[in-house]
Amino acid sequence: MILSMVTTLAMSVVAASTPLLIAASGELVAEKSGVLNLGVEGMMLVGAIAGFATAHHSGSAMLGVGVAALAGVCIAMIFALLSLSFLANQVATGLALTIFGHGFAALLGAGYVGISAPVLHPIAIPLLSAIPVLGPVLFDENILVYFAFIMLAVIAWFLNKTHAGLILRAVGDSHDAAHAMGYPVLRIRYAAVAFGGAMAGIAGAYFSLFYSPLWSQDLTAGRGWIALALVVFSAWRPLWLLVGAYLFGGITFFSLYVQGLGIPVPSPLVSALPYVGTVLVLVLISRDARRIRLNQPACLGKYFHATA
Repeated sequence: MILSMVTTLAMSVVAASTPLLIAASGELVAEKSGVLNLGVEGMMLVGAIAGFATAHHSGSAMLGVGVAALAGVCIAMIFALLSLSFLANQVATGLALTIFGHGFAALLGAGYVGISAPVLHPIAIPLLSAIPVLGPVLFDENILVYFAFIMLAVIAWFLNKTHAGLILRAVGDSHDAAHAMGYPVLRIRYAAVAFGGAMAGIAGAYFSLFYSPLWSQDLTAGRGWIALALVVFSAWRPLWLLVGAYLFGGITFFSLYVQGLGIPVPSPLVSALPYVGTVLVLVLISRDARRIRLNQPACLGKYFHATA
């Protein structure tokens, strides 16, 4: 009985943490290139409705995930065009993107409220899924859980072990020096922003095709902001991104669990727990200015204007 309860709780934490990890992984790559995109929430919402609508009409949840990634890229390119090519302020543009994504997703999703779509089903890995507790938690999950772990490992390898990753980090740390060495700064940043958009779109599809397999306005409930906070929490390091995602995922699940137990705590207060936790963690992290200064890309959020 206790073992079954522990397994159920752990699986719930994994479910709550996975979209945070996917979205934050994409934003990590974008910020490593020197681009601060605050539009993660908007990209997630557009990805959620694009994936849900596609799955509903096609009957394929995986096709829905692919279209969600594409939708995230398209929305991210609006941000990239404005902030990288037209040199609009990245903070303001990212906030505008979130507002746009929120309204656009609500408009597209108006006709999909209350209807169903195919969902992502668990894929059991033979033998490994039979391990007590760890088996069902880690090896009997839907494909996006595996995708989140694999992509985080690929990103860590890419950033730390490859020449292309070194160039990306160089662009984020000193775009003028990278440009002087002949690297196409804008193209690299466009690619990084597109990758972040794709990951945000996939994270959104996770909500509409698995976590809450119905479309509703505000489906992501501010998780995009938590994903942004996770990048700072991790100090732009992939391993700590994993730790942070599961920490905040655990807080999110705890807030839902408390409500389910019927504990007499005001519902708005319980719902606010993940965001209160986010603020507290960021306050604590901001006290260590040296840690942030050593790890934050030096050109994060700064303009780059190519000169001959």
